Amino acid sequence: MIARVLKQPILDKIGHGKAIIIVGPRQVGKSTLLQTIAEESGYSVKILDCDERDDRAILTDTTSTELISAIGNANLILIDEAQRVKNIGLTLKLFTDKIKNVQVIVTGSSSLDLANEINEPLTGRKFEYQMFPLSTAEMVDHHGQTIEKRNLHQRMLYGFYPEVINNVGEEKATLRDISQSYLYKDIFSFREIRKPEILEKLLSALALQLGNEVSFNELANTIGSDQLTIQRYLDLLEKSFVVFRLSSFSRNLRRELKRSRKIYFYDNGIRNAILNNFLPLENRNDVGALWENFLVSERLKWLHYHRQFPNRYFWRTQTGLEIDYLEEQEGVINAFEFKWNPKRVVKAPEEFSNAYPNNTFKVIHPDNYLEFVTGA
Repeated sequence: MIARVLKQPILDKIGHGKAIIIVGPRQVGKSTLLQTIAEESGYSVKILDCDERDDRAILTDTTSTELISAIGNANLILIDEAQRVKNIGLTLKLFTDKIKNVQVIVTGSSSLDLANEINEPLTGRKFEYQMFPLSTAEMVDHHGQTIEKRNLHQRMLYGFYPEVINNVGEEKATLRDISQSYLYKDIFSFREIRKPEILEKLLSALALQLGNEVSFNELANTIGSDQLTIQRYLDLLEKSFVVFRLSSFSRNLRRELKRSRKIYFYDNGIRNAILNNFLPLENRNDVGALWENFLVSERLKWLHYHRQFPNRYFWRTQTGLEIDYLEEQEGVINAFEFKWNPKRVVKAPEEFSNAYPNNTFKVIHPDNYLEFVTGA
């Protein structure tokens, strides 16, 4: 079994009097993580699977007295797929406020409703974590740097979903199953999705524009929709952990792009499955975009798991000068350029360096990427 980074931080938070919330897409290993925590916590455990109707009933419109009766002698309550329970936030508030000797840990496969359900009732009463597909750092811990570097091409094509990694030789079929059967399940059940075909066209358009700036107007024209629909569906894709965005960085220069954005996929494999394109890297014309998506998503995982939250951007001017990725924290800007060819010599644009002298600049390529995505 591949050890997950989140396991120890969550075990360390048990007993601190707050609910522990784990959100993330389906099929990334949240249920497996719960089972591992149950085995290693040393607590008396009760698991409630909210895909089961009777378990949902225990948690719906209940009282603290009913909860105490339902959980019996257990002092660690693990609730899986909590987004399926109406008013789950109020139920969790009963645990934290009324049942002090019990620790509750909750997973949700989507933040569409879960975030709205828990934020207000659990203000000051929760620790929240986001769980991703497996990360480069977790795989390096599992089998070492040498083997993981050998697998780089595989990761860029097929990504990091646990079922994909654990079923070597079946990657394409597994990814198609995840993307078609699980990935959109929460979105398609959401009341604002009236035209699923628009959502599918939007995903294809975003996959084709990977690494490029995204215009809502151009997307609307391409898909045959309107900008408001595009923005609403994109918001749902973000809240269901399919894609995320980076905004453009702008401070000092008149010609900087000020309100532009790029859209990335949390997983390269899902992106390639949407396009049904698993050609080897040497036969592709989008290697640069795949490399950029891989690095930005892996860096996001590492930052989140290590509770580091810099401001994250890309930089580009109207004249075409650009830097792939920036992190800004406490007045310092760390700039990164991503190059698939390690022999390419690249320097920061002079215009950027002059405007932002308090910066660092580094080129990330296949020979040095592990430091960037694992902190090693």
